[in-house]
Amino acid sequence: MLSVDEVADRLAVSTNRVRTLIRDHNLLAVSRGGHPVIPALFFDDEGVVKHFYGLVGVLLDGGYTRDEAMTWLFTVQEDLDLHPAAALHTDFAREVIRRAQAQAF
Repeated sequence: MLSVDEVADRLAVSTNRVRTLIRDHNLLAVSRGGHPVIPALFFDDEGVVKHFYGLVGVLLDGGYTRDEAMTWLFTVQEDLDLHPAAALHTDFAREVIRRAQAQAF
């Protein structure tokens, strides 16, 4: 898990920008000790992992709450043998988005 400060450093933006991304549901965070933290799996060496914003948008537009989206992202898809947040770093990224579209509607 990364703090808001760590995410700001990683993305080369201000902490206020990170808080805005969280508030606008572009980044998902959970509270730890009263402070938002963001899963490190949402990032790669270049910033936010490719397809993350689109996947979160599909889930939220499909009726998932933030908490439900976070749960879905970290629930193992047994036939893929990994959870969607990890799958975004693999060749299964588009498959995960397709599944989100199918489940959300």
